[in-house]
Amino acid sequence: MKKALFFVIIFLAFATACMKKPDRTHQKTSGPINTISVIIDDPLWNGEVGDSIRNKFAGPVIGLPQEEPMFTINQYPLKLLEGFTTNSRNIIIIKKETETKFEIVQNEFAHPQNVIHISAKTTALLLEQIEQHAPEIIRRMHNTEIFENQRIIDTAKILTKKIQRKFGIDIHIPQGFKYVLQRRKFVWLKKEITSGNASILIYQIPMSNLFTSRNITKSIIKTRDSIGSLYIRGMGTNSPMITENSYAPYLFRTRIAGRETYETKGTWELRNDYMSGPFINYHLIDRSRKRILVIEGFCYDPSEAKRDIMFELEAIIKSVEFLKKTNRK
Repeated sequence: MKKALFFVIIFLAFATACMKKPDRTHQKTSGPINTISVIIDDPLWNGEVGDSIRNKFAGPVIGLPQEEPMFTINQYPLKLLEGFTTNSRNIIIIKKETETKFEIVQNEFAHPQNVIHISAKTTALLLEQIEQHAPEIIRRMHNTEIFENQRIIDTAKILTKKIQRKFGIDIHIPQGFKYVLQRRKFVWLKKEITSGNASILIYQIPMSNLFTSRNITKSIIKTRDSIGSLYIRGMGTNSPMITENSYAPYLFRTRIAGRETYETKGTWELRNDYMSGPFINYHLIDRSRKRILVIEGFCYDPSEAKRDIMFELEAIIKSVEFLKKTNRK
């Protein structure tokens, strides 16, 4: 009898413990786009380790006219590793321990989520871990934020049948964007924001336009400047949108929707006018249709930060899907 009572007590204690510890991985993450919660005690945060974290993850975003951090960082001491800090999409936990460890755990406390565990016995070893793994962490967090932005877009997006018919693609564009100019192989959509606007351009060019030049960057600039001259002008005479030529744009090779892609980031301006801002341009090599599909996002917002606007435009562009020719609407 006493033995049976003992097991009943143990079972109830276990059941109560389980009730007190719900599966938090079913919780939804929250918080602004491009934010990291860094869980680290103040002595480390105020020293070389904190400097390294800030340099790696809050460095300037390339292609913007003014310096803005890649991620917004919120720091909390280890004792606060509970409650709202565990609802962040991106968490880095750093502490001194005997074991040297680097681990990425997906959806540890909620979803979608990246939790990065970094530990080592000395400051030098912690710095080594951060230096070695920062590119991988940034890439993973960037992709998570893109997917989150696309999820938000999908909750309220505009109809894109015109784009489907013209280009044989679908793309997820949030409400607020409106068609402002359409030509046979060109579409311009614009969204008004508090102190400016954001735009998306979609057009196509022959394959030869890119590959006849040895200088890919120069070829891309020539193409986008010709499009600006045709369709995008300021109020004054002779004021087309051109690529700002004081600094060379940044060029990267990537893949979008399974296509080889050239990504260009830089700033635009209106010739003989005062307006300017950042752009992000993608040349997608679509060999099946013997064309280059160009999708560009740019914004004008002189009095505000532009990181999150440009990030939304990137997320929109990366949602592109190529439709089968037989399913084209």
